[in-house]
Amino acid sequence: MSVLLQAEGLGALAPTLVIGLSALALLVVDSIEPEDASGGALAAVAFIGSLAALVVTGVYIVVGVGQPDPVRLFENQVRVDGMSLFFTFIVTSVTALVSLASYDYLGDRQYLAEYYSLMLLAAMGMTLMASANSLVTGFVALELASLPSYALVAFLKRNRGSVEAGLKYFLIGALSSAVFAYGISLVYAVTGSMLFESPAEGVATVSAVLTGGVDEGLVGVLGIGVLMILGGVAFKTASVPFHFWAPEAYEGAPAPISAFLSSASKAAGFVLAFRIFTLAFPTTIAGVDWVLAFGVLAVVTMTVGNFAAATQERVKRMLAYSSVGHAGYVLIALATLTGGSAGAFGVPEGVSFQGFALGAGMLHLVVYGFMNTGAFLFVALAEHWGIGRRFEDYNGLSTQAPVACVAMTVFMFSLAGLPIGGGFLSKFFLLAAAAGSGIWLLAAALIVNSALSLFFYSRVVKAMWIEEPSGDLALEGYPTGLYVAVLVAAVVTVALLPALGFFSDLAFDAATAMF
Repeated sequence: MSVLLQAEGLGALAPTLVIGLSALALLVVDSIEPEDASGGALAAVAFIGSLAALVVTGVYIVVGVGQPDPVRLFENQVRVDGMSLFFTFIVTSVTALVSLASYDYLGDRQYLAEYYSLMLLAAMGMTLMASANSLVTGFVALELASLPSYALVAFLKRNRGSVEAGLKYFLIGALSSAVFAYGISLVYAVTGSMLFESPAEGVATVSAVLTGGVDEGLVGVLGIGVLMILGGVAFKTASVPFHFWAPEAYEGAPAPISAFLSSASKAAGFVLAFRIFTLAFPTTIAGVDWVLAFGVLAVVTMTVGNFAAATQERVKRMLAYSSVGHAGYVLIALATLTGGSAGAFGVPEGVSFQGFALGAGMLHLVVYGFMNTGAFLFVALAEHWGIGRRFEDYNGLSTQAPVACVAMTVFMFSLAGLPIGGGFLSKFFLLAAAAGSGIWLLAAALIVNSALSLFFYSRVVKAMWIEEPSGDLALEGYPTGLYVAVLVAAVVTVALLPALGFFSDLAFDAATAMF
């Protein structure tokens, strides 16, 4: 094992390679059995491949690969450490659940091989984003994750809403990628390096040159570059005001893809942001205080997302806006990096406050990965039954599918932060980070928005358990794959309440190692 995981070997990237090889295997299977209308073999390959990558990731986490010393590959362009494995675990978990659920949801549709292979290629890009250690590697991984996602959103070609959502997502995504790439070019022009650890040294050199009065114009160039990179990651995480694509894409896409994008893609966007802004840039660079900028984004994003969700009449669109709100919660991790001390409330012994704040965001993303994926997969289950998308269409659903409705209740209350799932503890850690840094506005915004979210999440629970059916509610069959995926997500969400300690140790250690 130690030989396999040396820096010059590819063993440390095994989860990423397994997913990529599984995507290629799907095309081979489709060429052998092109008439497999049910897609059973394709779904099996996708599920087994993503599950194998998940198992390998879990083994690497347990044996401590990349900790305390990262495994560096390709001239330090790729870095495998605790943080990369943590986020690879999230991405592979979501991919496995979505692959399992897609078999029943898609039924006998065409182009199933393309669907599963695109999803795995996007997942491959997301895991590579988690291990990126340079701006160029991060950009390439971002594009590998984004390009398949555009096609997946528009997969329902005969559905006008799906095609329209895919086109909007593509246009906005192309613009954000251009902004991100231009920001990278400006930072490289000033610092002379793409590696995350090097730009900070380049900034110090540039500052010394500027002090001598050689070229003051470089300050503005560097500041614009940092702002453009910030905007690029804000788009990927669906942060306000770069969130407009998310509700359209999530509502128009097939429901399993909505789960995939809102959970795995969001986690990948945040790990890229964590790496760039903790390794590459000092907290104040060229007059840009990015910590303050993320603080403003956090308050605005969680507030706009939750208030917009409260006004929706469709469950899927409500979940889309609520995912924007949760992006605001995670932004607290970046907004509190400069405040607090190791002795602040809630900070474990031996963990720096910066590591605690960043780890709190990581913990919320792992819990969010299961509870949000489960919620969207429940919507996929409802769509499979032909149930409408409005809240009243869910009236009395518990009389026909009580087990699934219990799972959805767990998702809703855990997303709201009630002590029924891991969402309660992850929000507590974020609240402790906000309070420990002394930024009480963030703490108050988190409390108020969590209280508001309970209103619209409870509407789903009320419709399922209290309201009477508005018409004849008869369900045709109980799809095994979708049911199992929803129940597994619910069980893990509940289990993370007592078991979050295992992930918290990993998250805090991985985050502390970044500083």
